[in-house]
Amino acid sequence: MIENEIFKALADPTRRAIFEKLASGSMNASALRDGMDISQPAMSQHLSVLRSARLVREERRGRFVNYEVDPDGLALIAGWLAKYRAYWPARIDALKALLKDMDQ
Repeated sequence: MIENEIFKALADPTRRAIFEKLASGSMNASALRDGMDISQPAMSQHLSVLRSARLVREERRGRFVNYEVDPDGLALIAGWLAKYRAYWPARIDALKALLKDMDQ
């Protein structure tokens, strides 16, 4: 299941930070490393995991590679969450009722 790969990829705080930086626009690996204490090989490994999870895609222009958020991966996350969206309100209401009963 690709959803497992997506959530496993985002479980790492460094990969989440990379993904969040890419949410602001396309960047190369050097720009992604700015402000992060991470080596180039480590950045390459993190980007590989994000690409495998379909969260990030690369665009090659000659010798240069830019990375960007892959909308297809985001659609998979949104689809997975949509399955549970109808379930949440009822569960939250039940939790509120339980906590109210516990207070009394």
